[in-house]
Amino acid sequence: MNEQLSFEIESKPPIKGFPELRWTGKRPYKSTLYYPAQPRERFGKTADNGWINRLFWGDNLQVMSHLLKEYRGKINLIYIDPPFDSKADYKKSISLKNKTATTDSTSFEEKQYGDIWTNDEYLQFMYERLLLMRELLADNGSIYLHCDWHKSHYLRCIMDEVFGVDRFLNEIVWYYRRWNIAGKSYATNHDTLLFYAKTNSHTYNQLYIPKSEKSSAQGKSWKSVIGEDGIRRSIQTDEPTKGVPMPDVWEISMINPVAKERTEVGYPTQKPEALIERVILASSNPGDIVFDCFMGSGTTQAVAMKLGRRFIGADINLGAIQTTIKRLIALADDINQSEIDENPKYTSFEVFNVNNYDFFRNPVEAKQLLIDALEIQAFPQGNVYDGEKDGRMVKIMPVNRIATKADLEELKANLPYKTFERRREENPSAPVERITIVCMGHEPDLQASLEMELSEYKIDIQISDVLRDRAELTLKREAEADIAVEGDRLVIRQFYPLNLMQKLSIQREYVEDWRQLVESIMIDWNYDGAVMEPSVTDVPDKNELVEGIYDIPKNAGTVKVKITDLLSESLEVKVRV
Repeated sequence: MNEQLSFEIESKPPIKGFPELRWTGKRPYKSTLYYPAQPRERFGKTADNGWINRLFWGDNLQVMSHLLKEYRGKINLIYIDPPFDSKADYKKSISLKNKTATTDSTSFEEKQYGDIWTNDEYLQFMYERLLLMRELLADNGSIYLHCDWHKSHYLRCIMDEVFGVDRFLNEIVWYYRRWNIAGKSYATNHDTLLFYAKTNSHTYNQLYIPKSEKSSAQGKSWKSVIGEDGIRRSIQTDEPTKGVPMPDVWEISMINPVAKERTEVGYPTQKPEALIERVILASSNPGDIVFDCFMGSGTTQAVAMKLGRRFIGADINLGAIQTTIKRLIALADDINQSEIDENPKYTSFEVFNVNNYDFFRNPVEAKQLLIDALEIQAFPQGNVYDGEKDGRMVKIMPVNRIATKADLEELKANLPYKTFERRREENPSAPVERITIVCMGHEPDLQASLEMELSEYKIDIQISDVLRDRAELTLKREAEADIAVEGDRLVIRQFYPLNLMQKLSIQREYVEDWRQLVESIMIDWNYDGAVMEPSVTDVPDKNELVEGIYDIPKNAGTVKVKITDLLSESLEVKVRV
C-alpha cells in the first residue's frame, strides 16, 4: 500500500522588482503527497559498504517528498538537467533488431517527453521542486542547475529566491563547438549551469586546466596572497605548477554521434560524461551522495558510480529508467571485474515505482489513453476542457502524478466566466456548469479548494480519481509470452509485445524471431514475492539478441522472468520449477 507523507518547508516571499514572476499556485508551505512502497527490483546481491543506490520511476515531486523522510539535509550534491521549455517534443528512434520481421515498418520514432509549457506553468513546476531540493541538501551541499537561453534568466531569479542571493557562486558557461549556419543573429554555442550552495561551508575542490608537460617542467606555480596593505597579489612559488585554476567557461565537446558513449545509450538529451565529471569532482568527495531527479539516460549516476560516489536518481519517463538500468548494469559489471582498487565503488542499486506508476508507460500518450478508455468525447486542442461525457465537461489533470491545487490554476484562468454569469441570470437555482476532474491521485482538499475559489458560481464539481475509482480500467494491451521448463533449462518459446507490434503493424505470423523485439531479459531464480533480484541479466548490445534459453540452477524455487521490449514495456511472469 502507498502511504502518505506530510511535510513542511519554509518559503521566502517573491523577489521584489520582478512583477513578471507571478506564481500561479499557492506556495507549498504544507503538502501531503503519496510516497513509494517497497522497491521493485534490486541489482547486486549485497549493498556496497552498507549502502545501496536508488532509482525512482515517477514524478520527482513525489520522489522528493518521500526522500525528505530519510534524506533531509543529507545530500551533498544535486545536478539537474530539467526541461528547458524548448517548445519541442523529444523522440527516440525505435527499430527492430536484425530486422527479420516481414513488414514495411521496421522502425518508428517514439516520443519520450514534451518540453512545451506556458510560462507560469513552467516556473511553478521548477519552483516547487527547487524548494524540496533545498531541504534535501546538506549544509556542505551545492546544486548545479543546467539550462539554456530559454529560461536561464527566470531560473536564476527563482534560485535567488529559494537559496538566497548570497548563495549564488557562479554562472558557468558550457561552450561547445558545432556547425553554425549563417542567419540574422549569433549562433548559439553554449548552455548555462547555475551554481548555488546551501551554506558558506560548501564542498569545493579546486580544479585546474593542466599546462603542457614542457611548460609544467620549466615553469613555477603562482598563488594569490593578500599583503599587509590589504591588496591581493600573485606571487611565484617553487612548488610544481598544477595548471590554471578552472574558470567559469568550460569548453567540452558535445558527444560525437558515432562515439561509444552515444551509440550505446542514444538518449535524445544526453549530456557528455566529461561535463558531469567536472561537476562531481569539484563539488563532492568520495562517498558523498549525488542526486539527479531529471536523470534521463543516467549520465550523472554512471559518473557517480565511476568516481566512488553514492547516488539517487529519478525520472518520470520509463524509457529513461530502462536506459539507465541497462547502462548501470553494464558499468557495474565492468567495475566489479576490474582489478583496480581505488576508492570504494557503490555498484548495487534498487529501482522503485511511485504511486502505481505502471498504469502508464509514456506520459506523452497518457491523456489520449484516458480519453479512449473512459469514452470521453474529445474537444479540439485549445479548448479549456479536454472533452465531454454524460453532459459533464471533463478536464484531465497532469497524468502520472497526483493532482495538486496548483494544477487547477490553468483551468480557473480559462473558465468561461461570462457564460457562467449569463446562465446564472437565466436560471439561478441550476448549476452554471458540471465539471469532472480526472486525475491520478489528488490532494485530499482538491475539490473543496476549487469549490471555495469558485463559490460565487454554482458549479457541480466531481473528482474522478482513476487510481481509486477505476482500478480495473485497462489502458493498454498486455504482452503475451510462452515460457516453459524443458529439463534443466528455462526456454522462452515466444514473446508478443502487442503495443509494440501494433506500432510496427506486425502480425504474429510475420514475426520470424521474437528476440528482435526484446531489449532485455532478467531472471530471479528465487523470487521472494516482493523484490526481484535478478541473477540473470541478459542485456545484449544494440545489434545483438537475447539468448532466450537459460540453465536452471539446482537451488531454483519460484522463478520470476521479466521481458522488456524495445518500447521499455515489460512483461513479468512467475514460473514454478
